[in-house]
Amino acid sequence: MGWEAWFTLAIIGSCFSALLLSKVSADVIIVGGLMILLLVGILTPQEALSGMANEGMATVALLFIVAAGLKDTGAIGWLSQAMLGRPKSIIVAQLRLMAPVMAMSAVLNNTPVVAMLIPAVNDWAKRQQFSVSKLMMPLSYAAIVGGTMTLIGTSTNLIVNGLYIEQSGTTGLGMWELAYLGLPAALMVLLYTLFTSKWLLKERLPAISQFDNMREYTIEMEITPDGPLAGSTIEQAGLRQLPGLFLSAIERDGDLIPAVSPRTQLLSSDILIFAGVVDSVVDLQKIRGLQPPSEQHEELNSQRHARTMVEVVVSNSCPLLGQTIREGKFRAHYNAAIIAVARNGEHLNQKIGDIKLSAGDTLLLEASPYFIERQRNSRDFYLVSTLVGAKRPNHDKAALAMSIMVAMIAVVTIGWLSMFKAAFLAAGVMILTRCITPGSARRSVDWQVLIVIAASIGIGAALTQSGAASAIAHQLVTTAGAEPMLALALIYLMTVLCTEMITNNAAAVLMFPIALMTAQQLDVSMMPFIISIMFAASCSFATPIGYQTNLMVYGPGGYHFSDYLRFGLPITLILSVMALTIIPIVWPF
Repeated sequence: MGWEAWFTLAIIGSCFSALLLSKVSADVIIVGGLMILLLVGILTPQEALSGMANEGMATVALLFIVAAGLKDTGAIGWLSQAMLGRPKSIIVAQLRLMAPVMAMSAVLNNTPVVAMLIPAVNDWAKRQQFSVSKLMMPLSYAAIVGGTMTLIGTSTNLIVNGLYIEQSGTTGLGMWELAYLGLPAALMVLLYTLFTSKWLLKERLPAISQFDNMREYTIEMEITPDGPLAGSTIEQAGLRQLPGLFLSAIERDGDLIPAVSPRTQLLSSDILIFAGVVDSVVDLQKIRGLQPPSEQHEELNSQRHARTMVEVVVSNSCPLLGQTIREGKFRAHYNAAIIAVARNGEHLNQKIGDIKLSAGDTLLLEASPYFIERQRNSRDFYLVSTLVGAKRPNHDKAALAMSIMVAMIAVVTIGWLSMFKAAFLAAGVMILTRCITPGSARRSVDWQVLIVIAASIGIGAALTQSGAASAIAHQLVTTAGAEPMLALALIYLMTVLCTEMITNNAAAVLMFPIALMTAQQLDVSMMPFIISIMFAASCSFATPIGYQTNLMVYGPGGYHFSDYLRFGLPITLILSVMALTIIPIVWPF
């Protein structure tokens, strides 16, 4: 090898070390390595920037927008409520969680699926009195292995397929081609979790509890006329054991019904009075079939899904002090509806409109997007701040968003459009039909993930251009004794180790040129090696840093690093044996 190859390997080794040992973000480290390779002349600017034009990377970006459209319309929330139910045991709970998540991750990028389900699973675990640590890791594992079943299930598949298209000049893999391997793997992970989690997955307390903030709000919500909750009992509607919320009374036709029974039937236009913490109040706004009482929101100058939730503290110079909220005409005065009121831990068991405002009261408002700009420096309030993640889904568009996603999958499956074109079309239709706003579409794209992918592709190009990939491949072939099966096993093992140490996408991209050179030197089909990289890079179970979803559930599940090793290493080994058995049969050399 020349100095270029050794220098490239030294840079990659330094990136690996920095990712393992430092707290610097992955995108900064990978881009830094790419910049050095560009400056010393190993890469041309065109080669360094080649990842930005990769079809797989662009498809990942577009799928972030499609997933965000499903989230903003409440389609994912509706699906999660329908699938979770009220299981009686932790095994049934894991089954009801993992099976649908696997199916969802097969047709959606698995990272946004986990991001959307973490709060839902957290609340569900509390309502059912299950340890959340028994559910968060299974959630991540189900999303990971579900993503291996289709081309679009994980960004790794899309990236490697994009690289394969560039090298081979073919149309790449089919939408469901990976199911030959992904489906048995999903079944194996499901059975493994159900039968071993009792012993291998310890009960942990999450690092952060939503009950840390014990400021108690009083909140009113109305049963929407002809909505999905009308006619259900409180228990059937899932409103009795909401985490951090207590249903204290129901107002019906002007009468107040205190101490309501779980078997009380809800009627259209009932007003429910809750007491609870702010995070739970925000979650309550997102439940389909509930809305603030009509008198609070009908006269506001913006559609409800376009409004924002704002927290304000009433100052001692507010002109409405000493008046009830109804008498002071708060809504008309500020063009904002009061959703909830909190007062120094005091339990305000009365209608919001009858509460007299006092200095220091904390109000949760539903207001127009311009409220903060107008009131930030107002003397009427001490504090004005928006609540992150409090946007209410536009439920009226949920069916449309689901239809767009189904159509996207259908046209790819039939072969009418490539995955990139179908994702581009679906994202555009999501924006045109207002399932998602242009601003939300821009914010939905995880630029850090895309930068890591693009920079990794550039470093992968350096492996090829410097001759390092060819040298490593030659060493692999020599070690394997020109035996393709042994070379495949070594490639698979190297990919698994890289994935557990760094990120899945970076590992796949860096291993791709090595696998390509190995196949060429052995004079065999590159397809088994391509599939092995896709699968090995995705199947990261033994560490929290190897796959983004593992890291996402690390805090909410209260896990220790050793929990991943104890629970994830056995299934990693099992899937390795399974993959190396199936791959040569389905995709022969």
